[in-house]
Amino acid sequence: MPHFTVHISETALDGKAEEGLIRGLADAVGSVYGEQFGRLVAVDLVGIPQHRRGIGGAPTDGTAPNITLSLREAAYRHPDVPDAPARLITAITDAVAGVLGEQVRHQVAVGLPAVPEGRSGIGGQVA
Repeated sequence: MPHFTVHISETALDGKAEEGLIRGLADAVGSVYGEQFGRLVAVDLVGIPQHRRGIGGAPTDGTAPNITLSLREAAYRHPDVPDAPARLITAITDAVAGVLGEQVRHQVAVGLPAVPEGRSGIGGQVA
């Protein structure tokens, strides 16, 4: 199951952005792998209180999120999805900028760690 963890300033979470981010990130995955795959996406939005985030060794109250999408390793090199990592990074960044505004685009950080086969599970079963 594709799983997003989004660390973002609490000030950006205003009661409206949450739905847009959750939907936008699921749609971003769906735009790369197909709509049916997008329905499997889980999203956790983790609000960071003001003054508890830093970039380059300096505190910042910037709104742009740090996003991690955990996916099975094979999905990043699927033969039917050429350039999957690049396409995902672009689609994810576009989704965030669409919700939070273009001014955050250059600060959106996306990480795509690969989960090896046999290292994830659902309902107590290795998947």
